[in-house]
Amino acid sequence: MNRIWKEGRLVLVAIPLLLWTLIPIYHLLVMAITPKSETFAGELWPKQPTIENFGIVIHQGHYYLEHFWIQFANSAFVAVMVCLLTLAIASAATFAISRLRVRGGVFVSNLALATYLVPPAFLAIPMYKVMANYELLNTQWALILTMVTFASPYAIWVLKQYADKLPYELDEAARIDGAGPMQIFRLVYLPLMVPCLVAVGTYALLLAWNEYLYAFLMLSSETETTLAVALGQFLSGDEAPWNLLMATGMVYALPPAVIYYVFRRYMVSGLTAGAVKS
Repeated sequence: MNRIWKEGRLVLVAIPLLLWTLIPIYHLLVMAITPKSETFAGELWPKQPTIENFGIVIHQGHYYLEHFWIQFANSAFVAVMVCLLTLAIASAATFAISRLRVRGGVFVSNLALATYLVPPAFLAIPMYKVMANYELLNTQWALILTMVTFASPYAIWVLKQYADKLPYELDEAARIDGAGPMQIFRLVYLPLMVPCLVAVGTYALLLAWNEYLYAFLMLSSETETTLAVALGQFLSGDEAPWNLLMATGMVYALPPAVIYYVFRRYMVSGLTAGAVKS
């Protein structure tokens, strides 16, 4: 009876959470397959479902979608570069802190994590000023460097927790065999860190993919901006094409969903930082 009661309580909590998650997705899908004539009909399911909206998005058949594929490619480029730079910085930093044990490394990693005490929105104007001083405004590198700045502290902290679980005897054995620090980093450290690297890389990629505020501030050209900002243009007119907006949102949401599904097992093992390999 106690077991049934505990499982019942979990179900009672899980059902509202599941509905809270799925209902917005359901409405997104319904609006995406609703023809323009039924946009404001208020039906739970459209009388004449259509995929025409997706065809308009794919073929850029609306003036809001004139640069859809360019903006989609911009989002992908920014996300991939943020992922790669974050992994490069965080993996090198955690190797120096956890494996080489440089003096003051733990303090530096904790200090980096303390940067999250300041909300990112508060740093918008200072970051905008910095990018203006280096003449990077309206370039994708302004957004890339900004997102790497926000993703790296968390990545360093997660990777350090994982690296501390790895047996230090592996490094000592590699040194006895004549391996230098770079060889240990490349042949010992990185292979063992793959689950956590994938998890952190996925986090950085999705963080950059979904970013709106800094992309809106730093990118003004329609051919340089990301799709997240371009979606906001749908609401700039007197009558927003809601069905096209939702169809575009569905297309925009597919890459993160696929990435998470492919790497979901790494997300659990990597972010918990609990695995020990020998």
